[in-house]
Amino acid sequence: MLHKSKQKWLVLMGIVFPCICIAQTTISGFFSKKEQLTVASSYTYKFYERYYSGTRLTERNPPGFDRISSTLVSLYGEYGLTDWLSFTATLPYISIGSEGGALDPYQQKDRIEGLQDLGFFAKARVANVYFTNGASLQAGVAAGTFLPVGDYEGRGLLSLGTKATTMDGIGVLQFTTPFRLFAEVQAGYSYRYHKEYTVPDAFLWSAKLGYYNRFFYTHAKIGVQQSVSGYDIGSPQYQEAGPDGLPETRVNYTNLSFDLYIPVYKQILGVSSGYSTTIDGRNMNKERYFSFGLVYKQG
Repeated sequence: MLHKSKQKWLVLMGIVFPCICIAQTTISGFFSKKEQLTVASSYTYKFYERYYSGTRLTERNPPGFDRISSTLVSLYGEYGLTDWLSFTATLPYISIGSEGGALDPYQQKDRIEGLQDLGFFAKARVANVYFTNGASLQAGVAAGTFLPVGDYEGRGLLSLGTKATTMDGIGVLQFTTPFRLFAEVQAGYSYRYHKEYTVPDAFLWSAKLGYYNRFFYTHAKIGVQQSVSGYDIGSPQYQEAGPDGLPETRVNYTNLSFDLYIPVYKQILGVSSGYSTTIDGRNMNKERYFSFGLVYKQG
């Protein structure tokens, strides 16, 4: 069995960082304890000055847009119904605009803000193996949905999102060594639906390597999305789609991110920070973000 102090850390790491991830699953390989409630908030600044038109990286954004930046204020909550089953909820408020002052050609505004999508997930641990040397292996599955709750338009260049209803299924496997180094892999499928246009479904993958002790937690992560359909920006199909072109594109990306968590009060209250950059993409922004968060845990 794991030592109680180690169990606390494993639980805490499972809920700190999902709330600050962008365009990735909210699921972690760590699991909450029974009746444990966690609430977290985060602030994120994200920007890009170039984008991938198909697989070609452009020199700049469209004329007049210069840097396109956004700020996100996110709320995250998780509750452990049992030691092996937990539920999470997320809700971001986003503000996005063009620093060059150009208007979104579809929405005729230079800044859009509002609530985006409300997310609900259930996560279950299906296997937990402890080795004689102190290492452990955990396997879990998760299913959830993202529901558009904000009154935003999904077809503009400055849209808060595609406004598609999303349903995800994910599997996660995590191996932790006796000296608190861990590795985690995830794989899943994301189904997207909008009644007026077709948002491509996608496969999701990620790999994470991290370390923790009583003073801090950190990890590096590679996150990948591969759309199963769609077309490229600038293609004949894109031109024919008109306003529906952007949400119907094939969006692939590979992100590299780093996260850090430091407890500040009795492992009840802590602060987190994160950085992410797009290292490859298709019909995707060449973006970076910086994030800071506050986490409270009870139970």
